[in-house]
Amino acid sequence: MKSKSLILTLGMSLLLLLLAACGNAEGSENSKGNGNGEETKEIMVDGSSTVFPIMEAVAEEYQAANPDARVNIGVSGTGGGFEKFIAGETHISNASRPIKEEEKALLEKNGIEYTEFEVALDGLSIVVNKENDWVDKLTVEELTKMWSEDGGVETWADVREGWPEKEIKFYSPGADSGTFDYFSEVVLGDAQIRQDASLSEDDNVLVQGVTGSPNAISYFGYAYYAENKDNLKVVPIVNSDGEAVKPSQETIQSGEYNPFSRPLFIYVKNEALQNDSVYDFTKYTLENAGEMAKAVGYVAKPESKYEEALQKIDELAGK
Repeated sequence: MKSKSLILTLGMSLLLLLLAACGNAEGSENSKGNGNGEETKEIMVDGSSTVFPIMEAVAEEYQAANPDARVNIGVSGTGGGFEKFIAGETHISNASRPIKEEEKALLEKNGIEYTEFEVALDGLSIVVNKENDWVDKLTVEELTKMWSEDGGVETWADVREGWPEKEIKFYSPGADSGTFDYFSEVVLGDAQIRQDASLSEDDNVLVQGVTGSPNAISYFGYAYYAENKDNLKVVPIVNSDGEAVKPSQETIQSGEYNPFSRPLFIYVKNEALQNDSVYDFTKYTLENAGEMAKAVGYVAKPESKYEEALQKIDELAGK
């Protein structure tokens, strides 16, 4: 009888030890999280290469302040980013153009509600090689002639009398880029972009193309020009008042650099703001977007616009 009692006692002791061990494991798992049972804080972002430098800078600062956070930022282009946003793969979509009607329809079909926020201003910059000493300015009409498939332009002499008969090399953002969409809307209208243009979703490839080709021309966001201004020549564009204007912090914010001054956006999934990680990162983004925009070469919105956006986020999150 004593032996049976001893075995029963040992069995109960072992069971209690196992239960305690399980409890400690669960406590350890939760202790690795953020206080609400989540082991990691992961925010999924994708979209515009133009907006990327801002969001990259924001993410670096945010993760430094929040070491357990993970912010994954892809660069699929504005269109590619919206495709992932529509598929429910991301919380935030970066865009260098407003969302299109067909993209809105697909989001509605998938039951995804979202909110648009402007994070900065950009001046789409037209650039040529540093050695180009003949292009002093360009009109939108000349750009249309140059970039259209049926424009009949092969050399710089075809653009304006007196310019050299040197074949132009064209470098353009890819078709998934919001910059491509914006440029096409302003410059091409219903025309098709010329077939011999070299397209890339990577703006650094475009910079390299122009720096490596004396007769090249390209266009991309102001930050990429500002970062490479020692190796590129930016072209003044004749605006609606007939004045040739270069992009700068001042001319972009004032709208004087038209028609190529434009807002930059993030689109946030409303439901995702119920997640503390996404809410905290989005709030941090809007609190710091102006400063980060200026740091990477873009132009900040007025402070009041960021304050309005922060109020909207709190409303959406029920804060």
